[in-house]
Amino acid sequence: MPARRRIDPDAGRAALREWQDADGQAARAVTATAVRWSLEELAARAPGHTVEVRVPPYGVTQCIAGPRHTRGTPPNVVETDAATWLGLVTGAVTWGRARAEALVSASGERADLSGHLPLV
Repeated sequence: MPARRRIDPDAGRAALREWQDADGQAARAVTATAVRWSLEELAARAPGHTVEVRVPPYGVTQCIAGPRHTRGTPPNVVETDAATWLGLVTGAVTWGRARAEALVSASGERADLSGHLPLV
């Protein structure tokens, strides 16, 4: 059964469009909604608990099928800032560029989101 969404999909897509239109200078609440919606969207499209995706301070999700993590530091973690994350979500930033420029930290053999991004 899919996880219950906290962010209305229409509100999330609208926040993402507003963030894009503001060239990354959107209000904090808009950025938060866009990040949280996109994390929920990633988890819905790639369900599972193998990779933990962190976008502090806005949100975190687990995704991608495989071994389930239950305690301590997860073995597969992706972490980045909101601007980079939303750039990845929209395709403005590629996974390869984000990794090459150290805009995203990805640890673990399954911490590769290149096959799941962009979302829109």
